[in-house]
Amino acid sequence: MKTALITGGAGFIGSYLCDLFLQKGFRVICVDNLITGSEKNIASHARDKNFRFIKHNITVPLRVEESVNMVLHFASPASPVDYLNFPIQTLKVGSLGTHNALGLAKAKGARFLLASTSEVYGDPLIHPQREDYWGNVNPIGPRGVYDEAKRFAEAIVMAYHRVHKLDTKIVRIFNTYGPRMRVMDGRAIPNFIAQALRGEPLTIYGDGTQTRSFCFVSDMAAGLYKFINSSFHGPVNLGNPIELTLQELAVMIKKMTGSSSKIVYKPLPKDDPKKRQPDITQAREKLKWRPKVELKVG
Repeated sequence: MKTALITGGAGFIGSYLCDLFLQKGFRVICVDNLITGSEKNIASHARDKNFRFIKHNITVPLRVEESVNMVLHFASPASPVDYLNFPIQTLKVGSLGTHNALGLAKAKGARFLLASTSEVYGDPLIHPQREDYWGNVNPIGPRGVYDEAKRFAEAIVMAYHRVHKLDTKIVRIFNTYGPRMRVMDGRAIPNFIAQALRGEPLTIYGDGTQTRSFCFVSDMAAGLYKFINSSFHGPVNLGNPIELTLQELAVMIKKMTGSSSKIVYKPLPKDDPKKRQPDITQAREKLKWRPKVELKVG
């Protein structure tokens, strides 16, 4: 039986990967310090003999005695609320944490997958974003702690790939949504739904014309599984290429919840991207993957 070690495995996407790898017949080691993850996300596996949870901060080296075939590094605060509350921890998990996860993969001869992000593109000057775009990032802005942590993580992954011949893969994850997102996550979909259900005004930061593309979490997990089991190294964009404005999203959620809430507008946070849409040509061609779940269904 193969073993997959998933850092950040009690988080939103990480917990879905725990589910999927167990379903696929893997033994799963979930590593999480629970700074933003929750044991509730993995509670269904508590009595599974093929599942092990280790509460650990991956910025500190981790020793695992058993064999490991794959390391998936998903540990990191991922929403603006979290990485603005934990800026130093975000930088440390992107640097020290990635270094330690790579070291573990190297010691075990394991395949390594880095969960990078569309935020490496910053506030993009090209649209949609392709993997060969280097980005437009403010390294000293408040969002820079996340953007640059992931950009450094990509750089050290490629260094291990070139120097140590480690089998590495880099995925750039675009906006993902679904069950297990925290109500106070701070991202658009949980924010709008929670406000609509409470009868509160739906808060849009900016004028509502900025765009996002939303991928359902089961589609994302399926793409990640295909990627780590492929011969492709990436980087590769995974996300839903269907783009809509935040105004359109707020109106859709109001309608679907039957809410009479008003929509209010507040200043756009510094360096918040105006557009976000993945070019998934490589995912379609090399992984035979594309998202299936429509936004209204998800």
